This record gives sequence, structure tokens and C-alpha cells, in this order.
Amino acid sequence: MKKYLDFLIKGIYAGILIGIGGIAFLAIENKIVGSFIFSFGLLTICMYSFNLYTGKIGYILVNKISYVLELLVSLIGNFLGTFIMGSLMRLTRFENYVATATNIVNTKLNDNILSIFILAVMCGMIMYIAVNNYKKEKDVIGKYFTIFMGIMAFILCGFEHCVANMFYFSIAGVFSLKVLGYILVMILGNSIGSVIIALYDNKYRKA
Repeated sequence: MKKYLDFLIKGIYAGILIGIGGIAFLAIENKIVGSFIFSFGLLTICMYSFNLYTGKIGYILVNKISYVLELLVSLIGNFLGTFIMGSLMRLTRFENYVATATNIVNTKLNDNILSIFILAVMCGMIMYIAVNNYKKEKDVIGKYFTIFMGIMAFILCGFEHCVANMFYFSIAGVFSLKVLGYILVMILGNSIGSVIIALYDNKYRKA
């Protein structure tokens, strides 16, 4: 039981850090700079070994079946962390962040499911590459470069990251069955994208 509590706590911390990255992105008008600063979230998650669902799902191929429960608990923690950050920001003076997040959320909800799924798959691919490279790359520059480039790529391309979007929905205060459906599609897309790259990595890529 303690093990899964640890997974939950590490998941909450990861959600909080993604929330901090999301706040930075909302605060900065220049999208290139904003996406660069957003990278602080994933970088810190990797450095502290927190549990971010999109950084862990690709490793389902090399773990026991019990790993699925770790993923689910981590995902719940991610939601709680992003919800905490989004809810707290709604209590501050940053009304403009809420307005910006609402515009982002509306764009997503006005998109169709297939589009959301495809964009989520692309994001999942990037996330696995970024996290896996951080884990395996011995060169310090290469280790961090992929984190920053990966985050910037998925944000600037407009790809869908389920945990980041949990934060945007939370700070916008938008919750509904439609939101839940879209989040589930994003989770599925992120998962498939990550596993697609992991399959290649596990079978063909030389250590």
C-alpha cells in the first residue's frame, strides 16, 4: 500500500510541476520563449524522478503487469497535481491567465476527436523520445537538449499532452463529460504514440 501511496505522491508532484510549466507558458506572450520555460516542468520531473504518466507509459512493454496499476495511480496523481495548481491560480490576481487558458480550452473542445487523437499520438512519440533520451544519454548537453527541444516541439506544433491539458482545463474551470471524453482520447493517443517509439527502441535501437 505504501508503494502505491508513493506513486500517487510522485504523480501529484509531477502534476504540480506541469502546472508550473503551464503557468509560465500562459504568462509569456512569446510562444517560443514560453515553450522553452515550460520545459522546466519536465526537466525537474526527470531530475527528481517524479511520476509523469506520459513519461512512463512507454515502459509498459518492459515491465510486469503490475506496472499498469503504477501508471493508473500516477495518472490520478497527475490530475490531482494539475487540479491543485489550476484551482489555486483561479484564486490569485492572474485573471488574464484564466482567460488565456479558456481560449486554449475552447480551441481544443471545438476540434474533432480524430484530430485530437492524432495530435496526442504525435505528442506521445515526442515525450517518450525526450524522457528516454534523458535516461540513457551520457552526454550532459544531449541529455538536457532533448528535453527542451521535445517540449518546445510539442507545444509549438500544437500537439496534445493529456496532463498539460488537465492543467488548462483546471485553471479555466471547465469540466464536463465532453472534457472527460477528450482527456481520455488524449491519454489513449499519448499512450499509443509513446509505445510506437518504444517498440522501435526496444527491438531495433542498439544500446
